[in-house]
Amino acid sequence: MRQPAGPVTVPSMAATLPAGPAVTGVEHWTHKGDVRLFLWEKYVGRPEDARGTILFVHGSSMASTPTFDLQVPGMPDLSAMDVFARQGYDCWCLDNEGYGRSSKHRDIICDIATGADDLEVAADYIETTRRAGPLLIYGISSGALKAALFAQRRPDRVKRLALDAFVWTGEGSPTLEQRRRKLPEYQAGGTRRKIDRAFVHSIFTRDHPGTADERVVDAFADAILALDDSVPIGTYVDMCLNLPVVDPARITCPTLIMRGEYDGIAGFDDLIEFFKRLPNPDKQFAVMPGIAHASLQQKNYRLVQHILASFFAQPEPVYRGCGASA
Repeated sequence: MRQPAGPVTVPSMAATLPAGPAVTGVEHWTHKGDVRLFLWEKYVGRPEDARGTILFVHGSSMASTPTFDLQVPGMPDLSAMDVFARQGYDCWCLDNEGYGRSSKHRDIICDIATGADDLEVAADYIETTRRAGPLLIYGISSGALKAALFAQRRPDRVKRLALDAFVWTGEGSPTLEQRRRKLPEYQAGGTRRKIDRAFVHSIFTRDHPGTADERVVDAFADAILALDDSVPIGTYVDMCLNLPVVDPARITCPTLIMRGEYDGIAGFDDLIEFFKRLPNPDKQFAVMPGIAHASLQQKNYRLVQHILASFFAQPEPVYRGCGASA
């Protein structure tokens, strides 16, 4: 339940490592009623000169900075926020309500819809603060569901959408099948579930052991547990009982589906059916070899960054065919 002091500008640890230009990190705060939401921004030079604005959306069991700005000595390109900031983007992430530095006082489960509400507030704040246009959004696991629901609600606010470790109906997901058996236990604990070091390590062993380096997993666990010893149960409830929570036919922006080869949540056929129903012809489906669920912390994290960078930098088509709008 930790809450930090007020806003402060912090130089990135990666700025001290030999990996290119210095990256600046700035913490921000905004409000959703009486809920304080923490946002973290990273950029090189001036954010006003950025080639685009990326919003990273975290999953069910950890806050945003451990996922997107993990710092491990000797690995200056592990932080996705540092990598994309050096490519000229203004990078943002936020802690959803109930996670990390954001407020945890409300007695609610913080489900997918609540997370999408947070994205609305974050998008408004980023637009006001940086005069950013439509956002480039990357969401992972339940963060992909939050991002997809936000894109469905507000297509005008999303330029390109990347959904990693995504699930649509839950068909073909052994992880969700196992999780359903434990759902009564989670619900008996109230609105939050406990997490510990063993749980974080299980994320990397449940599908295919060996996809991540132990020192990265240890650093990931350290960063997660420094902020939280419990997390809301809402996204687990939705993913076990309430899927689907998004309609692919209503997601009209260019969309990338990213699926780790060994991911036990993202059923392949389930994702293909979702992909087929996306109406925008500007869409891609990428299977990432050697990767399980937490793709940005895997041994093949550079592959993940490359796929995402290519999608975000893709030029707009100059021809769309007869009858298509330009």
